[in-house]
Amino acid sequence: MTDKKNILLLFDRPNEPVFMEKGDTSTVFDVPDSYLTDRYRPVGNEVRTRFGEKAERRVPVREIRVPDMRVPMSVGRDEQFSLFIPKHKTAAGRLIDIFMGMRTVDDLLSAAVFARDRVNPYLFHYALSVALMHRQETKDLELPSLPQYFPDKYVDSKVFRNVREEATVVPEGSRMPIVIPRDYTASDLDPEHRLWYFREDIGLNIHHWHWHLVYPAEASDRSIVAKDRRGELFYYSHQQIIARYNLERFCNNLPRVVRLNNLREEISGAYFPKMDSLVASRAYPPRPQNSKMTDLNRGVDQLKVDVGDLERWRDRIYEAVHQGFVVDESGNRITLDENRGIDVLGDVVESSIISPNRALYGDLHNLGHVLISYVHDPDHRYLESFGVMGDLATTMRDPVFFRWHSYIDDIFQEHKTRMPPYMVNQLNYDGITITGLQVAADGGRPNTLNTFWQQSDVNLSRGMDFVPRGNVFIRFTHLQHTPFTYTINVNNNGGAQRFGTVRIFLGPKNDERGLPMSFRDHRLLLIELDKFVVSLNPGMNTIRRRSTESSITVPFARTFRSLDENRPPPGSPEEGEFNFCGCGWPEYLLIPKGLPEGFKCVLFVMVSNYEDDRIDQDLVGSCSTAASYCGVRDRLYPDRRSMGYPFDRLARRGVDNLMNFLTPNMATVDVDIRHEDRTVVRPN
Repeated sequence: MTDKKNILLLFDRPNEPVFMEKGDTSTVFDVPDSYLTDRYRPVGNEVRTRFGEKAERRVPVREIRVPDMRVPMSVGRDEQFSLFIPKHKTAAGRLIDIFMGMRTVDDLLSAAVFARDRVNPYLFHYALSVALMHRQETKDLELPSLPQYFPDKYVDSKVFRNVREEATVVPEGSRMPIVIPRDYTASDLDPEHRLWYFREDIGLNIHHWHWHLVYPAEASDRSIVAKDRRGELFYYSHQQIIARYNLERFCNNLPRVVRLNNLREEISGAYFPKMDSLVASRAYPPRPQNSKMTDLNRGVDQLKVDVGDLERWRDRIYEAVHQGFVVDESGNRITLDENRGIDVLGDVVESSIISPNRALYGDLHNLGHVLISYVHDPDHRYLESFGVMGDLATTMRDPVFFRWHSYIDDIFQEHKTRMPPYMVNQLNYDGITITGLQVAADGGRPNTLNTFWQQSDVNLSRGMDFVPRGNVFIRFTHLQHTPFTYTINVNNNGGAQRFGTVRIFLGPKNDERGLPMSFRDHRLLLIELDKFVVSLNPGMNTIRRRSTESSITVPFARTFRSLDENRPPPGSPEEGEFNFCGCGWPEYLLIPKGLPEGFKCVLFVMVSNYEDDRIDQDLVGSCSTAASYCGVRDRLYPDRRSMGYPFDRLARRGVDNLMNFLTPNMATVDVDIRHEDRTVVRPN
């Protein structure tokens, strides 16, 4: 049997033919003649001899009867690929089915080798990644970071000329990183450009792509899609993105994002991505100022969608929320109750094969992305592809993403406001009292957090086709903070050992006008920082928790992990975690940027009763380091409470602000976030 890690080499240099050398060990696949494309079959022996004579390793590829590839091949190799477009989503689902249906790793390798030079490279990468994550014998493989293979989705197009020059002229040991400028998509004349470090951050866009990789929408194997609380997690992860974006806006003296709630109005502002597709050899089209969503009629994409369709689907979903139930395809009612209602609603809004009634409730979220992404060419008269809003790997770069998702979040909040508020007995933990709370950055003052800029390097060598081998790096600038520690004093006067779930949130002290906020508004601006279980002995307990232990984030090395570096020992439990564990919020974006003079925030901590939170399951050998946003691989979501608890509902009667909301097992402290405009380089 072939070494299953050989399959990962098929990701290398996605536009180069499969028979060319792959990997750092100069590996060559021995491809059967029938697997060569029409272009290379007449010269098969010549090219195999030419590229195989210096190979250090050879991987035999067994010839099998490959399933029908016509559906996956319906997306052209030189097209942009989007999981928002139904035709593309269907093609990806079919290719996933083919890869999942292979009986052995050898057969999977053969099918993947056959598909690689025939299928759209983006589609191939996505489908093979999903299959590797979900096949029992390959789920322990560590999938590499997307920018290594498709840097065009993350990097200023001007950089590639410098990268090719560096790789061609300079010997590998002497190559210098190519620095991506901080301000290459706009100037400060555009107020929205103040948020460049958030919207255009490479790690943040990787997180969004990887989340949808873990939670795909199409596959004939229902278990691949129907993961525990998938719909609720779609709601919560995106709600938190909007909350974090609004905090960053406050840190840049901007108001909260304005919802895109009129689908027929002009969209103020513009976005010019300055990126070229290495696959399609086309630039990502810009979204012009004051563009409008219009009816789509693009035969090439099999897309015929009207703005009126979105409005009808929206109205039907709101009607379901107000009635308290959705209707499935058989006419049965599914109640939108306080336990499972948000999960069902999430599956309705983000249409997938597990949606209860796609014919009635449509495809609001996905096709909203599509209509916005084609505002520049809705009928294909200019032969243009979609803008960055149409691609999961780039969509967060455009400011309109946050306007659209604020609109989508309104639907979920309409449901949440209809849920009964939490009463004191649902919030309090009898006998547990928080008596002290402090947070301190390493070497800093209490209750003061510090941020600054950092430059880090990412290796692009695996994504640079037809250039000399060897590492070539780009250097990008991102936000960073000084690590910090929470210190929480908890009194357990219950007389016996008890367990609690510590829930930590951060939010602005005041609104964008500097005025105190009502609880109704404040709860939507609180971002989850951490959640973990503690043992509480009788009497006083002091809990210390490092920011680097957060249940939200993954460290830099995981976000930008390499196949060759930071590899866990072969066969170890840690090796099996790398795949799923790529999903998570970048650690360096855990807290907002702050302001030079300080940004006033409130830190909220709650200790809830673990007996009401617990999910009885074995988590040994399952990644749970970023469980709050990504769940746990092959397990139930590790918290019985609603995601976002205790802030996912309106407050009980008589509570009009956060301080009124507190019970003895909760505490707050004012925190100052100070930003220093300095840049440090991350050590390699």
